[in-house]
Amino acid sequence: MRRALTALFVLLALPLAAMLLLSFAVILVYPTLPSLEALTDYRPKIPLQVFTADGVLIGEFGEERRALVRIEDVPATMKRAIVAAEDERFYLHGGVDYVGVARAAWSNFTSGGVKQGASTITMQVARNFFLSKEKTFSRKFNEMLLAFKIEHSLSKDQILQLYINQIFLGQRAFGFAAAARIYFGKSLEQLSIAEMAMLAGLPKAPSRFNPVANLKRATARQHYVLGRMRDLGDITPAQYQEALQERLEIKGVLREYALHADYFAEMIRQAMYDRYKDDAYHRGYRVYTTLDSRHQRAAYEAVRAGVVAYDRRHGYRGPEAFVDLPAGVSNDMAEDALQDVADSDDLLAAVVIEASPRQVRAVIRGGDSVMVRGDGLKFASSSLTEKASANHRIRRGAIVRVSKDAKGNWVIAQLPQVEASLVSVDPRSGAIRALVGGFDFKRNKYNHVTQALRQPGSSFKPFIYSAALEKGFTPATIINDAPLRFEARQTGSEAWEPHNYDGTFDGPMRLRTALAKSKNLVSVRILQDITPQYAQDYITRFGFDPKLHPAYLTMALGAGNVTPMQMAVGYSVFANGGFYVPPYFIERIEDPRHQVLAKVQPRRAGEGADRVIDARNAFLMSSLLQEVVRSGTAGRAMQLGRSDLAGKTGTTNDFIDAWFAGYQPGLVAVAWIGFDNPRSLGRNETGSRAALPMWISYMGDVLKGVPEQALTPPPGIMMAHIDPVTGLRLPVGGVSEYFYQEFLPPEEPLEPPMSAERPLDEVRNQLF
Repeated sequence: MRRALTALFVLLALPLAAMLLLSFAVILVYPTLPSLEALTDYRPKIPLQVFTADGVLIGEFGEERRALVRIEDVPATMKRAIVAAEDERFYLHGGVDYVGVARAAWSNFTSGGVKQGASTITMQVARNFFLSKEKTFSRKFNEMLLAFKIEHSLSKDQILQLYINQIFLGQRAFGFAAAARIYFGKSLEQLSIAEMAMLAGLPKAPSRFNPVANLKRATARQHYVLGRMRDLGDITPAQYQEALQERLEIKGVLREYALHADYFAEMIRQAMYDRYKDDAYHRGYRVYTTLDSRHQRAAYEAVRAGVVAYDRRHGYRGPEAFVDLPAGVSNDMAEDALQDVADSDDLLAAVVIEASPRQVRAVIRGGDSVMVRGDGLKFASSSLTEKASANHRIRRGAIVRVSKDAKGNWVIAQLPQVEASLVSVDPRSGAIRALVGGFDFKRNKYNHVTQALRQPGSSFKPFIYSAALEKGFTPATIINDAPLRFEARQTGSEAWEPHNYDGTFDGPMRLRTALAKSKNLVSVRILQDITPQYAQDYITRFGFDPKLHPAYLTMALGAGNVTPMQMAVGYSVFANGGFYVPPYFIERIEDPRHQVLAKVQPRRAGEGADRVIDARNAFLMSSLLQEVVRSGTAGRAMQLGRSDLAGKTGTTNDFIDAWFAGYQPGLVAVAWIGFDNPRSLGRNETGSRAALPMWISYMGDVLKGVPEQALTPPPGIMMAHIDPVTGLRLPVGGVSEYFYQEFLPPEEPLEPPMSAERPLDEVRNQLF
């Protein structure tokens, strides 16, 4: 009997002792638990985010990709998916789910191993914020105590909000909002049930169930989550079946943003680092820029199309590389050959499986097969014959590029070697509306808009003509388009005999006609008259560095160096009526709570910006540059059907650089194309042929619906009738022309005594 009582006492005392010991441990450990300030004043590392003026995310910089979201903004189905996957009794327990612990223990016992865990969402929050991931009893004990403390201090929604924003989900994504954008390119509210279930399955093992790394394993986990949601009544059987059948498009890291603006986003990153140093990358700054998403999309597409069109004009160069493919290789195995070959937007890398003059079958990333036939082979037809050299022939194992044409058919393509850029600005404020610094940022991070100093060729002539107007020249001044020769002392290098692009000379002509036809000899004569020294000083009004434009006669033909950005700023002076307006690209900077930290107040034309040329000069230059579009080298821009376009083509010696700089009163855009290591673009690859199409494509898109704006003469401008041959004033007839009121040309005599003895330079409209 005594033994029985002793045994009973022991049986009762042991649990009591364990409880006392546990209570003692709790009393000792609980006060040492970390403060919950990190939860109540949650300040995670949030990356720098860059947005367009209309709110489109174009860049993110920081080690952790994160997008904070309030619990009330999380779709109910997303919350149910998370709870079903991680902690189905979340709203029932107080931090530790004893039912779940018992179930996991039984499952692990019967299976003979650790197959299930019992961490609740609250325990995961405790671990993620305060504890390591080591699997020890003390860490688990502290985790449970922290879970109780968190549950006592925060509501269930507050805990779930912390979890949704903090949990790591692979691909450097922290939180479900960031993961939704990275994996699917969507916001949380845009996700389907199938996509939500895929994300909800990630916390268990982000690397193992990552759909970018292993879609098959991720799909199996997704199906488990969908099954739990169905069993818990979160979705109907019909929704379950529909979600199972949905084919998900995983974007991963291949295309993170809806808009291509990498060069511009990098400019913002540099500016923010200069201002905030390393804090720029984790304080959650939100930068709203001047970029317009519609303009940027149009500019990107214009540059890509222009470069590809140029590249196709110059023929197929052959496959990029070759790999050995064993017989009977599967698509998945063939795809391995593309591991180190990046796609370039719609120019996809492909490994050829079989090739003939009639068709090419290849495998692209993802293991999909593509078939190229008919017109899709024309570009590379020379590489599909037996006569093609070994390193030029498309054959089994060749690495090529494929893309889809307008009809959706596959075609053989190639990565261009040439580079190009396009930038547009609002001439009244200096706000950059679009900026494409090159063909592909991932291939070449050199920003050709802001960094590439190139010769502008004839696109620089308007600044020389503007200087001439200040010296008394008029649009009706007659200048001789005739041969010239200069010695080395006059050019700064060697003897020089300039010539026109077409090699011909048209004799005396009006200044207006000379600019429209881009007559080099006329420009040189103008500069000779006003002097290179005067012109070198004058161009500083437009923001150009005089050191990059030596005071020699070659300046008349654009032999100095400029960037496309400098050209855009310079042409803005003509477009806005004579004001120098510095460019800018950041509108405002906000903190994560949307409090404005800095806001730009630009100096606008007529409202604080410096006037650098007479309004009359700007008007006459716009009139002259509109003539270039109407009847000169930029005539193909007339296809846009507008009368308010102005601009100038530019082509340098040996066709090394091609430009078009032009504007409409509310928008200036500059397009450039050339090779990074300067070499000829090829015969006849002029500004009109190689650069202007990009400008037309961009302007044609963004000016849709924008009313035309007619030029209005400012005070001091007069219109007069002139003789188109002599440039002298007529009472009636002839052609109409604009003049400074103080520079009206003389009237033409009723019977002008023209003879070989009387040269035209007896009047201001002289021959040079």
